[in-house]
Amino acid sequence: MNIKLPDGSVRTYDEKKTVKEITMDISEGLERASVGAVVNGDVKGKLDIVDEDAEFKVLKFDDKDGKKIFWHTSSHVMAYAIQRLYPDTKFAIGPAIDNGFYYDLDSEHKFTAEDFEKIEEEMKKIVKENPAVEHLFMPRDEAIEFFKSRDQVYKVELIDGLEDESISIYKIGDFYDLCKGPHLDSIKGIKAFKLLSIAGAYWRGDEKNKMLQRIYAISFEKKKQLDEYLERLEEAEKRDHRKLGKELDLFSMHEEGPGFPFFHPRGMIIRNELLSWWRGVLADNGYGEILTPIILNESLWHRSGHWDHYQENMYFTKIDEEDYAVKPMNCPGSTLVYSSNKHSYRELPIRLSEFGQVHRHELSGALHGLFRVRTFTQDDAHVYCLPSQIEEEVFKMIDLADYLYSTFGFKYSIELSTRPEDFMGDIETWNFAEESLKQALEKKELAYIINEGDGAFYGPKIDFHLEDAIGRTWQCGTIQLDFQMPENFNLTYVNEEGENARPVMLHRALLGSVERFMGILIEHFAGKFPLWLSPVQVEVIPVSEKFGDFAKELTDRLYKEGLRVHLDDRAEKVGYKIRQAQLNKTNYMLVVGEQEVQSGKLSVRNRKGEETKDVSVEKFIEDLKEEIKSKAIK
Repeated sequence: MNIKLPDGSVRTYDEKKTVKEITMDISEGLERASVGAVVNGDVKGKLDIVDEDAEFKVLKFDDKDGKKIFWHTSSHVMAYAIQRLYPDTKFAIGPAIDNGFYYDLDSEHKFTAEDFEKIEEEMKKIVKENPAVEHLFMPRDEAIEFFKSRDQVYKVELIDGLEDESISIYKIGDFYDLCKGPHLDSIKGIKAFKLLSIAGAYWRGDEKNKMLQRIYAISFEKKKQLDEYLERLEEAEKRDHRKLGKELDLFSMHEEGPGFPFFHPRGMIIRNELLSWWRGVLADNGYGEILTPIILNESLWHRSGHWDHYQENMYFTKIDEEDYAVKPMNCPGSTLVYSSNKHSYRELPIRLSEFGQVHRHELSGALHGLFRVRTFTQDDAHVYCLPSQIEEEVFKMIDLADYLYSTFGFKYSIELSTRPEDFMGDIETWNFAEESLKQALEKKELAYIINEGDGAFYGPKIDFHLEDAIGRTWQCGTIQLDFQMPENFNLTYVNEEGENARPVMLHRALLGSVERFMGILIEHFAGKFPLWLSPVQVEVIPVSEKFGDFAKELTDRLYKEGLRVHLDDRAEKVGYKIRQAQLNKTNYMLVVGEQEVQSGKLSVRNRKGEETKDVSVEKFIEDLKEEIKSKAIK
């Protein structure tokens, strides 16, 4: 058995080995620091067996997949503690997620935050006892009877949905869980953990099923890591776009339209400024803008493939006794625009952009402010090109993405998402599409990771993950290569021989969802927007009514210069007005009193509290216009 390591070296074994044994053979220190390995692309726990030739990469906690092994094991420890304290609890599922883990519970006990300390103390006891992590297998019927005897109805239902005749079970102490792993080989390394919150969750995400109690938690190898995480969490709560959206009067959500955001005037200023700028950038880069209908006949969605691959996320209606669908994506409408005219190879590439509103059904439990909604606007674009133009067009899209994200100070990483299980088309076409995107990234000398099986059903994609001001990452923009939709809609162009040929279609959304991007911006800037995006750029604050006329003249002048300015002429104390402007994250405050009236010069205070005196009105306007033009981040 040959085991190939990331450095290209190969280790040979005469018999099967556990992940732990192979890692130990590489380095004893590495084994102590490891939590598992990636074996031929599959994530394995340290006790899992390797019995064939394999590419082998050791995982540590710092690795994304390493964290998932650690957190998945931690979810079992939390469930075991809950079983000890509340023995009548029925356990549903307890997966690792991007930031920790959760467990869904069915219990007569109503869990509250007051229970957290008690559960954490029990978890500490279990970790100290360090019971063995055991991987068991039971025949299907025996496993069903076993979990029935323990009144674990959700485990029984899950087994009923499996085709496996041998059921994988993990045991820690007296806690048995239906699970395929992978897991740590020991729980003693789980040194720090914290229960974070409780939420309701329908069993299997179905509103018709019972509402369960979901406890979220996090764990680490060291207490210092937990303390740092909790500090970041506290900062994230301060930046929560739902909280700031309400405080800054940007948007609201209402029971009359769950998952459908309502934008207020100040929120619309941000949205309109963002889209106006981006429209100009796209026009400068050769895009023509289109607009397609929100509701289209059902037959279109059969042709596009959405009916077979996306139907559960769509909304439907009837018009004149015919079936129609509310569009979940803009691409089919774009193909109809393209096919409205004949095209020559000389015209390609044709770049069509659309700020198209789409609707997608999300489960109510998944809705989250502007991040997960049921209607949103995409900065969509579809580029129709020759196969020989794919690389150049992808290059241009990547450059456009870099320009967009760097404007807001985002760092980003890139993933290449490959063919999913539920795909459309033939393997050969997919392989060509995936290789085309790989080559484009490599020629650009861009680092990327492969995200196996996460492509769109019609083609592979490049995804951009933004890193915000406090180190969180957000999946945002995407570039998708599609050979399927041109086939389904019989799109053609006339080639050099005068014959009809099939164009390639590139899908591209870089803001992604405008709503979600706005939510990201709110949190990234903590509501302190760059001047060009701010709903109120300048607050004029007269010291008293005596200086009201001068303040009004100043306000009018700034407004005529194109600045978004507000006059606070309320009969309140100056300190209170300044504090209100700071709470509203206003970029600049002009306090107007006797000195300003006499000198005609301004006292300029920024939102950091820094003050500059004796600034001429002309210089103030000039400086602000330059700050707006440069898109400066202050």
